[in-house]
Parts: sequence; structure tokens; C-alpha cells
Amino acid sequence: MAAIIAALLFILAGQKPLGKGLVLGTLFSVVNFVLIGETLPLRIGKSQGKTFFLAMGSIFFRYALIAVPLIVAIKYDQFNLFATIFGIFSVQMVILADHLLTYIRERDG
Repeated sequence: MAAIIAALLFILAGQKPLGKGLVLGTLFSVVNFVLIGETLPLRIGKSQGKTFFLAMGSIFFRYALIAVPLIVAIKYDQFNLFATIFGIFSVQMVILADHLLTYIRERDG
């Protein structure tokens, strides 16, 4: 949600490539995290060898998925590369900030 608001502000400020890059990176990052959640149950109850190949296949597929917005941002001027990179890492930063704030509240409370 924060990425959408920030992208809207960038677009309204006349920085369309920044806004588009931020949304592009964030969208693919969200899809990446959904895939992580969807593939975890597939590995439960499987043999060690099968679990290893499922995990490696999932990782390689998700790396390829994350490469798509980077390639698009490099190839097309309508997307800012640095905003796209920031968008890719924005989901991880928000998760980390949430955990950090929860830790600080619990420690002080």
C-alpha cells in the first residue's frame, strides 16, 4: 500500500519513471512472497531428496521471476532502474521494520 501511495506521489510530481519502477518492483516482490507461502506446504512430508529439488526449483523460479522487472527496467526508459530495485526490496524492508517495531514495543512494554 505504501508503494502505491509513494508511486502516486511520484507520478503527480512529474516523476513517472520513478513511480512506475516502484510499482513494477513491488508487484514482483509481492508475487515472489506469495509463491514462497504457496510452495512451503508442498515440501512437508516429502523425502529429503524430493524436498531438496522442490526447494531448488522454487528458488531458481523465483530468481527468474525477480529478474523480469530488472530486465524491463533496464530495457525501457519508462521505468527507473533504481526505483525498481527499491520496489523489489520494499516488501522485505516493511517486514523487517514491522518486526523491529514489534520488538521495540515488547521490550519497552
